[in-house]
Amino acid sequence: MVSNFSQNESLCRCLLLRPLSSPPFFTSIRGAGQGRNYAKSTSSLKPGSGQPLTNPADIAEHEKREEKVKASVEWFRKDCVDASARAFGRVTPALVANVRVNEQRLEEVPTVGVRDGSMLVVTVFDEENLKHVEAAIYDGKIPSITPQRQDTRTLRIPVPKPTLDAKSTVVSAAGKKVKDARANVKKGKYEKRSIELEVSQDLLDKHIAEIDEVLVNMKKTLGLR
Repeated sequence: MVSNFSQNESLCRCLLLRPLSSPPFFTSIRGAGQGRNYAKSTSSLKPGSGQPLTNPADIAEHEKREEKVKASVEWFRKDCVDASARAFGRVTPALVANVRVNEQRLEEVPTVGVRDGSMLVVTVFDEENLKHVEAAIYDGKIPSITPQRQDTRTLRIPVPKPTLDAKSTVVSAAGKKVKDARANVKKGKYEKRSIELEVSQDLLDKHIAEIDEVLVNMKKTLGLR
């Protein structure tokens, strides 16, 4: 009891007599045989998502998600390439490549050709399919693309020469599709621990940045800001 009192008294004297500019120090009074506690070193750990995934199930889930994300980015990239071709006035079947007819790609239902370098010609094999193809092209909402019936099996699609307004319209449409691409990239349910969540977030950030870069490059290609 006396020993503890003496130690406490010495500590108080040290604190009172130290210079004001000196930082306070503290010591721990422990019983005999007790060792000091030190914080565990974290020097071997990597910050944030630098931690590697080690669980096979987590790795498989991450790879599966990355495939889906890459597919969404490539869909948007291809769509922008087709839109750029349209804005430059190049008339190719690729202008309507993204049109779907009852969940089928357009070229799987009719044939699509080019006439006089300025017109697409869409020909169906079955007359009953013409109305479905026509409706699908309208639903595609492709700027400056309006199908015209030539006969019971053929649609003509004049492609106008691009203007600055037409280019701006194409870029504006691409800007709206950025939201769809971002939404597709973010889809999924990820309820893992912090390391898995951080790795997933890095994956999202990387590919969302790619989507934004595609749009920026498209604007540069078309001479727009």
